[in-house]
Amino acid sequence: MYPKLAGSCRAYERKSVSFNDVSSFASITTTPEWQRLQALADEQDFHLRSLFQSDPDRARRWSFSAGELHLDLSKNWIDDNIHNHLLALAERAGLREAREKFFSGVHINNTEDRAVLHTALRAPGSFLSQGTQDLLVDGQNITQDVHTELEKMERFATSLRDGTRTGFTGKQIRTIVNIGIGGSDLGPAFAALALQEYNTAGIHAEYVSNVDPADMSDTLGVVDPETTLFIVSSKSFGTQETLSNATAARRWLIDKLGSADAVAQHFVAVSTNADKVREFGIDPDNMFVFWDWVGGRYSVTSAIGLSLMLCIGPEDFRRFLDGFHAIDDYFYRTDLSDNVVVLMGLLGVWYTNFHGAASHAILPYSQHLRRFPAYLQQLTMESNGKSVRRNGTGVDYTTGEIYWGQAGTNGQHAFFQLLHQGKHLIPADFIGFARPHNDLAAIDGEGSLHDLLMSNFFAQSKVMAFGRTAQEVAAEGVAEELVPHLVMPGNRPTTTILAPKLTPEVLGSLIALYEHITFVQGVIWDVNSFDQWGVELGKTQADELLPAVSGAEKIDSGDSSTDHLLRWYRKQRQNNS
Repeated sequence: MYPKLAGSCRAYERKSVSFNDVSSFASITTTPEWQRLQALADEQDFHLRSLFQSDPDRARRWSFSAGELHLDLSKNWIDDNIHNHLLALAERAGLREAREKFFSGVHINNTEDRAVLHTALRAPGSFLSQGTQDLLVDGQNITQDVHTELEKMERFATSLRDGTRTGFTGKQIRTIVNIGIGGSDLGPAFAALALQEYNTAGIHAEYVSNVDPADMSDTLGVVDPETTLFIVSSKSFGTQETLSNATAARRWLIDKLGSADAVAQHFVAVSTNADKVREFGIDPDNMFVFWDWVGGRYSVTSAIGLSLMLCIGPEDFRRFLDGFHAIDDYFYRTDLSDNVVVLMGLLGVWYTNFHGAASHAILPYSQHLRRFPAYLQQLTMESNGKSVRRNGTGVDYTTGEIYWGQAGTNGQHAFFQLLHQGKHLIPADFIGFARPHNDLAAIDGEGSLHDLLMSNFFAQSKVMAFGRTAQEVAAEGVAEELVPHLVMPGNRPTTTILAPKLTPEVLGSLIALYEHITFVQGVIWDVNSFDQWGVELGKTQADELLPAVSGAEKIDSGDSSTDHLLRWYRKQRQNNS
């Protein structure tokens, strides 16, 4: 039984092309589908007030269910006509075929010639239409390998949590220090914070990502070497920041415990490179693997999530995976016409490319989700921040959404003023929950602080949609000269995402929702959402500059600006010494 949409099916013209068939059009902007949407955007003059007034059933028709998520898209700039044209654009871009290739292991990461199979990390079997239980890609039994590694993680986590595996001095491990950067840090760090209510074994996780020595120094200053396990997470095991921090941690541990033998019981690795793990001094038996078809920003459900499993336990980690799978399954099996994931992705394109949206605000009304906007920044901006199409030709349109945000209600007292009355178009996603893990009494001693939180949640999206007119302000008796200042234009598009409670399943579903939104947009924009060459170049340049920065080589970077800055830096370092 698969999720059913609350909204009705809407007819549209299906005109599909082959995914990656770059010869079908010079650019997506030259297609009739794109041009019709541009005409609709140019002509658009409706207000959300009028859309609701003309359709009393609008809220129900544009609300959807996926997994445990309830998604209300009714406060967006959409009607049946716009919806049909957005779907026609998706068909033109080959979204239907792209989705099939994605789930079946075709090498859609064309610049690195790799499959993209993070969905297999959380699936009990494949999504293939043949109904086979094992997914075979490039001669590898993906399903079998994934579950073998997951079971290894579970055995390790159980032994650590029940005290069977101890530290060098026989004391039980109580603290995990995950050393990674990017996807090897953001995912588990954010998820461990979000699911802290499920930390029942008394194991605490710290996350070190920045090569700034303050990050590692601050962490080492508060942990006990006898009860600390270090997880070195690096796909290549060659990331400069990660290895530098890991080396510093190893030196510290040996110094504190007085023996290099302690490393074996206090260090494990998550990597694809057994040779480099061995060179570092970690026994490959203490290495957990993931695969080149898992991108860093999509890796939290792989062994990269080991720190999370150690905190919340194997059972709740399985529930976390189940939440991902629920949305994976929904996205794969639900037709484009009624697929809320597809529609949310298309709305991002609608606002970005046809209305000039400056950015996209993510507004979780949950303190434990406060790092979700940062997590999504990497997901969308590293995936779709590209200037060339899949075939290497340049784009003539904006790609990628700029995600940002903060937990409510803090954001209300920081940047919501701009959302309400500023001139930037910034669509916003509100994320909230019906039931808190813990609640406190309100001022009167009887009410609920969670209800107060959620009253703000509902009020903000209401005001953004409907605003307040000059007539409504004046009717409240406001002085005439102040009326213009109190007018709220409204008509600010928002999406509301609700769930019963922030559980491992719900968190997994939330992450998967945005993963697939990102995929949909990448297909429309015809970019490779699964490489990150800009990031790789930065790493290379840093390695090349390090000798000049440290003073080991003369300054000669190839450009006068960098040379000037390096000379200033070296002078200050020398003065400090």
